This record gives sequence, structure tokens and C-alpha cells, in this order.
Amino acid sequence: MDYDKIKNDLISEIRLTKNQAEVFLLVVLKGKMPANQIAKSLEITVEDALETSQKLVELGGFIDMPETEFEAMHPRFTAVNMYRRMCERENIDFKKNLVVDNIGIALEEPYDDARTKYNKKK
Repeated sequence: MDYDKIKNDLISEIRLTKNQAEVFLLVVLKGKMPANQIAKSLEITVEDALETSQKLVELGGFIDMPETEFEAMHPRFTAVNMYRRMCERENIDFKKNLVVDNIGIALEEPYDDARTKYNKKK
């Protein structure tokens, strides 16, 4: 899977920043994690990880969790949800976007794999 393409699609279609796209992908692919683990994984400061993750909650990418722990919703729902919110912010008509739909489809299997022991690839 080409995660760079997905990251670029998140930036171009949903208008996430590079940092937001990287944090979003990390949590989708690896599962729920605290800000300090996000920071360590992406080699950014804990403050940047916390601020970026909190912004992703506002943008509809992450579930609002207690304290400094963050989790993504299912990517098929999340990609469209973030796109819809971006359209509202930018005053753009919300309509079907195949690139956004494909982000959710591409991330669905790795999202499930990170959250269930039964879907793990052998």
C-alpha cells in the first residue's frame, strides 16, 4: 500500500497539514495511543503530538478520548467525515469524492488488523 499517496491525498483533498496526515495515519495503522507515543514514533515533540491530535478530534478524524490518548474512528467513516467538515469550513458543496472514498477503502484492512487479533495477516 502506498502510504505516501494516501498522506498526499489527505493533504490535498481533506486539507490536513503534513503533520496532521502523519499523525492520523499512524493512529489508524497502529491503533489507539497516547500523545507521548505518537511523538516518539514520528520524532516530534509531545506538545506537537498533543496539539495535532486534539486538532484531529476537532476535524472529525479522532474520537474524543480522556486525557492524552487518541483513537481514530473507522477510516471509511472518518475520511468522509473529515471531508464533509472541510467542505463546511471552506464553503464548498459537499458531494461524492472518489479520492476520499478510496482513502477509507485503502485504510480499512490495516485499521481492522491493528485492532483485532483475529484479522492479523500471517
